[in-house]
Amino acid sequence: MTWPTRNTFPAGGPAQGLLLVSPEGGPVVPLNAADRAAALELASATLTAAGLGRNDRVVVALNNDGDLTGALLAEAAAGVAQAAASVGPRGRLRLHTALESVRATTLVTTPTGAMDFLARLHLEFLLDPLDLELRHILLVGEVPSPNTHRQLAAEFEASVRELYADPYSGTPIAQRDPAREPVLSPVREGLLGLAPLDKDVLLDAPYSEGLAELVITPAWHSSLGDATLRTGQAVRLEGGEAGVPAPAHTVGEHVLVRGRWLPVPKVAAALSRIDGVSHWDLRVSREGTLDAAALHVTFNRDTLVKNPMWKSRIAQALYALTPVSVDVVIEEAVSEERRPGTVTDLRGHHLGRDRSQPS
Repeated sequence: MTWPTRNTFPAGGPAQGLLLVSPEGGPVVPLNAADRAAALELASATLTAAGLGRNDRVVVALNNDGDLTGALLAEAAAGVAQAAASVGPRGRLRLHTALESVRATTLVTTPTGAMDFLARLHLEFLLDPLDLELRHILLVGEVPSPNTHRQLAAEFEASVRELYADPYSGTPIAQRDPAREPVLSPVREGLLGLAPLDKDVLLDAPYSEGLAELVITPAWHSSLGDATLRTGQAVRLEGGEAGVPAPAHTVGEHVLVRGRWLPVPKVAAALSRIDGVSHWDLRVSREGTLDAAALHVTFNRDTLVKNPMWKSRIAQALYALTPVSVDVVIEEAVSEERRPGTVTDLRGHHLGRDRSQPS
């Protein structure tokens, strides 16, 4: 059996108990009582290693829809810190209000969420970040832009740490100080490793130069403990690393946009059912603080280019597939030649859908 990917993860139909369902509808990860206790233990240990203490008050600004990531982190933080709340990725002014109401010392969010919050404090709200008196900013769930950690640390005068969460269960299992540590520090041995993109075999440290994919071996989980799961997150090794670096790329049939995995095969399947689509290109960018996704569609005849109903059909198909906001752009030029859809990542993050032929 090949190692499961996000696209081939077993269906959750027979699973029982609490089920973590990703926003795009799968994977489905079951958590029985023992699994949940183990996940909370790992999360608490990771938060403690990242500097969280008994005098801290935590606000978690992460999604909770289906996968319950924010709720899990908040519950774990409540066992480590003085208090914790999960407020979701709410509007930035409402997040500011929540931080003040909780008297938070710690913010847990995505890298782009933190940078967007900082930008809006300066440009829209005319508020001083230092007035929040944050001591810790914990980042999770995305590939950060260069200098993100340094800017956040300087603007908030806070410790900035990066958490690595298992992308299947949302459980944080490793952390690092990006200013001092090039590799992640797992809270338990054997949870995190590296593998070639096209071979189901673990690499041994020190690693050789080249591309590698992060894989997890969730020994703590009752039904997944014997599995090795490909994460879809990858790194370019320089050679000689003794540990697992933080992911800088993604690979495979899912693209990470705004901290969520967008399923490319489901996009392709939905568009194949819409008459007149000859080609499409999913373009992802990060020109400001946040990711943006746009689907550029080419039709095979002129009559569809200016047809608002056809554009609306495509927009509704995307809305049914993913909570990620995807703009629909209709190309003026038509093409009768039908070609497979493509993904263009202007951020430089995604290495390609085919693991055997990364870019």
